[in-house]
Amino acid sequence: MSQSFDTSRSLTALEQDNTIIAVIEMSKAKWLVAALVPGLKRQPLKKIDADAPALLKLLQRWRDEAGRAGHTIKRIAVAYEAAGDGFWLARWLRAHGIDAYAIHPSSVPVSREHRRAKTDRLDTELLMRAFLGWLRGEKRHCSMAAIPTLEEEDARRPNRERGTLVGEQTRLINRVKAILARFGVRSFRLSLRQAADRLESIRTAEGTPLPDNTRAELYRFLERLNLVRAQIRAIEQERLRRLAAAPAAANGHAMVRLLARIIGIGVETADMLVHEILSRPLRDRRAVARYAGLTGSPDESGQRRREKGLARAGNARVRRGMIQLAWRFFLFQKDSDLAQWFQARTSDGRKTTRKTMIMALARKLLIALWRFVTAGEVPQGVIVRAA
Repeated sequence: MSQSFDTSRSLTALEQDNTIIAVIEMSKAKWLVAALVPGLKRQPLKKIDADAPALLKLLQRWRDEAGRAGHTIKRIAVAYEAAGDGFWLARWLRAHGIDAYAIHPSSVPVSREHRRAKTDRLDTELLMRAFLGWLRGEKRHCSMAAIPTLEEEDARRPNRERGTLVGEQTRLINRVKAILARFGVRSFRLSLRQAADRLESIRTAEGTPLPDNTRAELYRFLERLNLVRAQIRAIEQERLRRLAAAPAAANGHAMVRLLARIIGIGVETADMLVHEILSRPLRDRRAVARYAGLTGSPDESGQRRREKGLARAGNARVRRGMIQLAWRFFLFQKDSDLAQWFQARTSDGRKTTRKTMIMALARKLLIALWRFVTAGEVPQGVIVRAA
């Protein structure tokens, strides 16, 4: 598990006379590196190939220049925006003794002008300003992402891959149904194992067999659908095998087993929650709700007071999963305190009230599950299977 740290400000004192501070504006082919080097009047700005050893060589060159200017460098701090490159560079730099951080792109303040200039050089200036404020310990300059280990990143892959495959399965099913609907066929069941064999017996609304090209296209769609279903089954079977083979002391697997004991929560949902949020070293319940994007976004100015809805700034997978789980939890755990709380506040029967309060139930439920797996506090009235 990653070590906990305050994402909103640095807790390490900044000695700027002995620290090289660098930010990287990254692209697929080139990196633009800007730095503040003690002893140098200029602020270095260098474009290099997208290559980690070249970056390390550049940082070492700046360290030597600072040494010749009479400054002994004790720390090199590097930051870049967390994006498509992920966290491999931060892990690689940390392995070479450099403090590396990944900045949440949405947390960097930008100009609100309708049209503003945007270049890589200007972006490095924005990153440097935000990074400097964060290093000084000033809050809300920017927010850092927790750098996951390679094992933590790999543990999330099965659930995310399964989610992608389920989406692909839905797309293929809808495509086949749309093709058949053009010929007036609406009763064909794709869930049958012999669905492909039944294509020959299908008759259009006019009573004729399906045209040859259409039937061939449907065969290819069904082949892809069978492949996707087989891959989904393989992922699910491999997860069950690993859960059965893992030692009881394994933290992630123990959390999955513990969550799956609650009536209404399956292994799939438990696995997603554990690897996406519950295994993270989050500070408190507010941090848990904020990470899932289940907090409000108030808009207050002068006498105006209104709520703009969910912030949606967190993990979208967790947010979608918790909203679905909240509806399911209300069905399976009707006698729990959370379900009773939801029922009392939606007794007016209005759909808009239920839609609003289900978000609040999802937030409360997520916090209750976090306390359950971290502190062993069983939510009041929740039915738990025997171990």
